[in-house]
Amino acid sequence: MTITEAQQKVDDWIKTYGVRYFSELTNMAILTEEVGEVARIMSRRFGEQSFKESDKNISLDDELADVLWVVMCIANQTGVDLENALLKNIEKKTTRDSSRHINNEKLKK
Repeated sequence: MTITEAQQKVDDWIKTYGVRYFSELTNMAILTEEVGEVARIMSRRFGEQSFKESDKNISLDDELADVLWVVMCIANQTGVDLENALLKNIEKKTTRDSSRHINNEKLKK
């Protein structure tokens, strides 16, 4: 599935099952919450924090998909073509950083 197709699937789902989009501000708050869930999993799985018994079955896959879902909702609401935006962003980063990381002594081992 392309990013454009994914944005369309989210839009179709919202219109079929979700009644309407939440406001942009509400979606921004939901995005913050979902990113927090990802951070919680990452800090426990890869950091020093331990899981609570109730959190042991929490899925990083599902939480990352939730983040992507809300990002697509915000993009749909604001007229952003994420596929095009990502391609432009990769081009920008390539132009800006093409030798920056390669020449960074901190990244060499």
